[in-house]
Amino acid sequence: MERNELQSLQELKEEEKIKILDRASNGILEKENADFLIKLIDNAENKTEVLKISALGMTYKRTGFHFDVRLEKNEGQTIRYLKKNENLSFDQGGITHKLIIGDNYPALLNLLINYKNKIKVIYIDPPYGKDDLGEFAQTNYNNAITRDNLLSMLYPRLILARQLLKDDGVIFCSIDDRNQAYVKCLFDEVFGEGNFIFSAPRIIKKGGKSTNTIAKNHEYIVSYAKNLYLMDNFSLDERNTDKFILEDEYIKERGKYALTQTLDYSSLQYSKNMDYPIEINGKIFYAGSDYEKYLERQNGKHGNTDWVWRWSKSAVEWGIENGFIVIKNNRIYTKSYEKCRKKNGKNEIEYIEGKSYTTLSFLENENSNDNGKKELDLLLSKDNSNAPFKNPKPSALIINLLKMVSFGNTENNNDIILDFFAGSGTTGHAVLELNKQDGGNRQFILVTNNEITDLNPNGIALDVTSKRLKRIMSGECYDESKDFKWLEKNTPYGDSLEVSEIENIASSDHSVFEKIDEKLYGKDFENIHDKIEWICKEFELTCRKIEGE
Repeated sequence: MERNELQSLQELKEEEKIKILDRASNGILEKENADFLIKLIDNAENKTEVLKISALGMTYKRTGFHFDVRLEKNEGQTIRYLKKNENLSFDQGGITHKLIIGDNYPALLNLLINYKNKIKVIYIDPPYGKDDLGEFAQTNYNNAITRDNLLSMLYPRLILARQLLKDDGVIFCSIDDRNQAYVKCLFDEVFGEGNFIFSAPRIIKKGGKSTNTIAKNHEYIVSYAKNLYLMDNFSLDERNTDKFILEDEYIKERGKYALTQTLDYSSLQYSKNMDYPIEINGKIFYAGSDYEKYLERQNGKHGNTDWVWRWSKSAVEWGIENGFIVIKNNRIYTKSYEKCRKKNGKNEIEYIEGKSYTTLSFLENENSNDNGKKELDLLLSKDNSNAPFKNPKPSALIINLLKMVSFGNTENNNDIILDFFAGSGTTGHAVLELNKQDGGNRQFILVTNNEITDLNPNGIALDVTSKRLKRIMSGECYDESKDFKWLEKNTPYGDSLEVSEIENIASSDHSVFEKIDEKLYGKDFENIHDKIEWICKEFELTCRKIEGE
């Protein structure tokens, strides 16, 4: 092999090793697996071997299924950046919300420049083939979308989404019953099964087609935390009140209690910090109830899946002191009270007030597509025809999801909410309405392509998303007319909208330093030198591209 070829091979090895280490640092790959892959890459004899080995870090063995993994490539030739659309943007003061038009993969890469670890909530409703009426959904990703295509398309976008989330952030994903199990496995891989929150059914419509088969009136919402142990004030309450039959000395202020589950469990991700002895009333307890096994684990003889406690040592000490821990049949159990519970992520008692959500809450009709259709028709229907968008989600659904995250915590009223499959713009509508309800200052960021369909000859972004946002925020259309029914019973929300589009430019084109507007990324440089340095540093990642897209 010639010297130049050897140098090129070595450079590729270093690039792929960095990617693997990045996946490991983000919790996507286990460290042991990452170390093994790096050793294999070091011993690879050619570029093909290097790429195949690196791809193993994106192949799903543990979940029991495999799909065609589309590799991420750094072409290094084309920079994708945001360019403001002056015609669609408007400034009314207040919060500046964002709408990005274009493919969501480069959009997410651009958002990483300014919003890494800053997004509190992500909601997505990805294209998954046939819609709930059994009709084939049009999608820019692939009109013949298969499950393999869905998973391959979602994977790299979820990787970026996880990086955008705050450490205590949460993601919600709507998905149909045919793909729910597979998408959950995908989320398990990216976010970790230990960060799974719930999978809840959601009503689509009250009635179904008259057929000889069972009508499908529901789909699912899958939810994951970036770090479940850091989440606070998440108000999903799956308790069955019939189970609260036990009493203790706290009955007056806390009500009756139920035993929830044992404190120890076999975790999919063993952590030595969560494996420690607990002393209660002079007796010592070990996770898994086996002292010898505990010693083996402490000496490094443990599997990736092994016994740990669900609570940290400080949380256990707090639980014992405050009566949230009890011993039954030589096992440690945690208590759940009628009127209060332990705050997620904090050693504090949280008294339950207001609406309590369960995994059945989304079966209420306010969360149905029927409700979403009525809502959109008031804004976009013309001459008594339907709005040009099939099966929109209702804003009430997103509001309920956001309330689950906030749950009375005013700190969460200033969060950033992202939807990178924005479609009709429901998430933006929901954020504006919730801000109105509780006086919050949440900001939404929406990303949608401008897919042209029979219903949207100018594209979804132009015919639906931007029009909806303009009307509910300003009370008028872009042509300044006000001929839509929503105004009859509603008041415009106000605030400003910054609309951007994804543009491409060759990395060798020096005009890139003039064309990229740093203000769209929250920057304002005093001199060109600082701007050039910033662009060279930050925009290399926007050159990445997914094979086949």
